[in-house]
Amino acid sequence: PVMQEILKIGRPTMIYSAPYAGHEWFYLSELRRQEVGRKMDCVLTTDPHELAAVVRPFRALHHLREAKVLNLAAAHQPKDYPEKAKTKFGTEFVLIGRDRMLETYNSIADTDAKAEADWWTKNATAVVEPSADEIFKSCKLGLAFQKLMDQENATAMTVDCYGSMWRQIPAYPCIGFARLNDIGLGGICQSDLPCVMMHIIFQGLTGRPSFVCNPTFDFSTDSATLIHCLGCTKMDGPDKPSAPYKLRDVMERQEGAVPQVTMRTGQQVTVAIPDELAALRYFTGQITEIPETERGCRTQIKVKLDGNAEQLWRNWTAGIHRVACYGSLVKDLERFCRFADMRLISEVV
Repeated sequence: PVMQEILKIGRPTMIYSAPYAGHEWFYLSELRRQEVGRKMDCVLTTDPHELAAVVRPFRALHHLREAKVLNLAAAHQPKDYPEKAKTKFGTEFVLIGRDRMLETYNSIADTDAKAEADWWTKNATAVVEPSADEIFKSCKLGLAFQKLMDQENATAMTVDCYGSMWRQIPAYPCIGFARLNDIGLGGICQSDLPCVMMHIIFQGLTGRPSFVCNPTFDFSTDSATLIHCLGCTKMDGPDKPSAPYKLRDVMERQEGAVPQVTMRTGQQVTVAIPDELAALRYFTGQITEIPETERGCRTQIKVKLDGNAEQLWRNWTAGIHRVACYGSLVKDLERFCRFADMRLISEVV
């Protein structure tokens, strides 16, 4: 009776029941299947690490509730998405205009921008196409992103770089986004608001950034190659070693400066996207290869799927982009979706 009264409040609830602690597990199992228990889950374990793991979905929900996202664009797309995200999770989206961005860019000292550019250049394994001036402008824009976020007390930023902001700002946002991701904030491509939400969820669940990407498929090997202009070097987390990177141009535009990151082969990844904020679509796999071709985009990972590539292609919906995070995170996503009233949908079955 006490537990039912707690659950009637409708808040996400996690219950710990140790083995040999009586027969409560039986009643909890039945309660979990009832409507009153739809936001309840349990962990029965002797492993203390599993107790730490159950905090992750609460942290992800908290991150969503506290998140403030700056969108440098002419308009939010879809227009009603920010209101829906605010209603469901508390996430705030703020539209930023070009003039304010340029004003902030011009306020960055050239000495600071040069020091940032020198750092990115020095730590790259190679600088292939970009000129020193292109890298400088990209780094100055990256510092402007962080200054603007500090002013707004924001946690993530996205730019309509291939749309309304195309050639409207001094540089491509790629280095600036990689920088934000590497320090524990968020830089998300192309004003893709669902990808922003997924980045925040993964960051809350794992403490790690993620890789916005779109796929190409290979049915013969049950693989998907996930590609995009930029990768972040701190896929293991801001306090972990950086992955190697080259400074390249944007492949399809043959201009700009982007970090082409070499991620780790053998690494398990979870790839997901919110679908209308009512479901999370996901698949998992292992990185088997880091392709380097003159097709697609600069940063690429070939992923051997835990499932069928043709089925993934057939099931693909909810936009072209997905968000990839290191780790096998299905259990975390299951708990998050239960607490968030969302369905979890495997895209490979």
